[in-house]
Amino acid sequence: MIGYVKGKVEGIFDDYILVENNGIGYRIFTSGKAIGDIKGLHEEIILYTYLHVREDELSLYGFPTNDEMNTFKLLISVNGIGPKVALSILSALSVKELSMAVMMGDTKAITKANGVGTKGANRLIMELKDKLKFDDLLSFDNESGVDEANISETGHDNISDAVLALVSLGYSEFEAMKTIKQIPDAAAMDSDKLLKAALKKIF
Repeated sequence: MIGYVKGKVEGIFDDYILVENNGIGYRIFTSGKAIGDIKGLHEEIILYTYLHVREDELSLYGFPTNDEMNTFKLLISVNGIGPKVALSILSALSVKELSMAVMMGDTKAITKANGVGTKGANRLIMELKDKLKFDDLLSFDNESGVDEANISETGHDNISDAVLALVSLGYSEFEAMKTIKQIPDAAAMDSDKLLKAALKKIF
């Protein structure tokens, strides 16, 4: 219904902000990370929005990126996780960190979020592990500036994909390749298994 809201921040609260656009003030719930990134009142921002509909309430949720909004929608699809808990998770973990935690089955990382216990974290991992695919990690912006063409010169698509995924998580290409070289039969593994094996070695 509303794809995004662009306007000036006119109010900052614990879990929502007021954004003024053409004389209308939108109350938009968002993550603690997004609120923390706001420099102050009257800053112009853009938030990609999701309208949550209940019988007795309409609530607008907004996020600085489409990746975060799509992850929010995945989170609320999990049984027992509502919008407020989903925001708590996105306040504790970035989209990359959450994807890695789900892939690795890391309940401890997920329980950092307020309102999420071990049972809830396990349920989240079980329900999202097939939805947060390996390719999702590669879809994030490559902030490291690594030339993907150079990585692909390894000659193995699975190794190239694993290296790119590790780089997207903040490791250097050198660290990624060094770790993967320590994994027996790396060339014979598919990308998912290779990435999981590399992350286990790193941690």
